[in-house]
Amino acid sequence: MPTPAANTTSDTATGPAPTAEQLLGPGLHDEVVRHFTAKPDAPSETTVRHRVRECLRYLYLVSRHPDRLGGLFLPVEQDLDEIWHYLILQTRQYRELCEHRLPGGHFIHHRSISYDAYQEAPGRETAAEEALRWIPLYTAAFGPFDEDALPHWTIVRFLHDEFGLALPELAALTDAAQTPGPATGKPGQDGTAARPQEHT
Repeated sequence: MPTPAANTTSDTATGPAPTAEQLLGPGLHDEVVRHFTAKPDAPSETTVRHRVRECLRYLYLVSRHPDRLGGLFLPVEQDLDEIWHYLILQTRQYRELCEHRLPGGHFIHHRSISYDAYQEAPGRETAAEEALRWIPLYTAAFGPFDEDALPHWTIVRFLHDEFGLALPELAALTDAAQTPGPATGKPGQDGTAARPQEHT
């Protein structure tokens, strides 16, 4: 039985963030990798493992920073959202993950909406500003975005591809750098806005 994680939203890390395999346990982690590797036209196992890693990093940040990220639409690619859907269907294990393995200790509800539909709701500038909030939280917990992470985060890939920001420049973004520049463009076609519902 895993030891319940500390319920903290502090930006000060007490140690390295757990890996996807540590969060899921080796059994569920391998099951998820096998499931998505066996799909028709599946990418390589290495790519699937990177997707699982980034999905768990996303959930880790949402759990750790509910005060800053709760209720926001955080654009991620469809491949991460599909892994999240799969985890949710493993109901007992997903509850265990949320309440005992992730740092916030609360259940993370899910809702998906297309990025285009989301832009129409709060407006493009708001969508971009909200998406940029989590970039410094990601780099603080996991280090800079690397080439394996880049394809799976809609706004990061958009800033890299369309605005020419190099990975070190992305890592240097802070809360004060929430500019509306990217809002005039359009992230990738596969982007979704996966919304972690605020917990009660």
